[in-house]
Amino acid sequence: MITGSVKKLYSVRESYRIYYDGLRTARYMSRARRNRDLEPGFMERIMIAVTGVNDCSICSYAHTKMALEIGMENEEILKLLSGIIEDVPPEEAPGIIFAQHYADSRAHPSGEAWERLVDIYGLPKAMGILGAVRMIMIGNAYGIPWSSFFNRFLGKPDKRSSLPYEAGMIITCILFTPVAIIHAMVSNLFRKPFISI
Repeated sequence: MITGSVKKLYSVRESYRIYYDGLRTARYMSRARRNRDLEPGFMERIMIAVTGVNDCSICSYAHTKMALEIGMENEEILKLLSGIIEDVPPEEAPGIIFAQHYADSRAHPSGEAWERLVDIYGLPKAMGILGAVRMIMIGNAYGIPWSSFFNRFLGKPDKRSSLPYEAGMIITCILFTPVAIIHAMVSNLFRKPFISI
C-alpha cells in the first residue's frame, strides 16, 4: 500500500520526461488492448492505481467514471485510489503493484520490478502495461496543474500548487508537444532502450 503523505508535484523537467516516455510506449499499450492482453478492467485498474499515487483529481474523476461504466464496484475503486489492491483479480495484482511502484518512484522503477513484470507476463504484455502506466502518468503530470488552475477560480485551490506553477506547466505542455513527439520518434528510430533500470 502506498503511504498517504502529501504528493509532490512534478517539475517541468520531470513532466517532459514523462511525456517523452509515454509517447515512446503508447503503441505498446494500443497493441496490448487490440490483442486483448489488457482487458478494459485491467486497464482501468492501472489508471486508477497510478492516479491514486499521484493524487490527480481530474484523472480520478475520469477514470472512476470509466471504471463504473465497465462494471467495477465503488469499493474497489475507492480502495485502489487509496493504494489498497486486495480486491484486484490475482492475475492482475503484479501489474497493479508495478504501476504503483512506477508512480511512487516518480517514473524510475527498480530493475528487479521490471524484470519481475516481464517474467510474469512476457515482454509484449509487460510493454503494454508499461505503456498504460506511462500514458496515465502523462495525464497526471499535466492533469494536476490543469485541474488546479480551474479549481483555483472555483475557490478550491490545490494546497500543493501555485498560479505561476500552473500557468508554467500549461504553457510548457503546449510548447513541449512537438519537441517530445520528434524526440520520441528519433529515439525509436535509433532503437534506444524503452526503460532505464
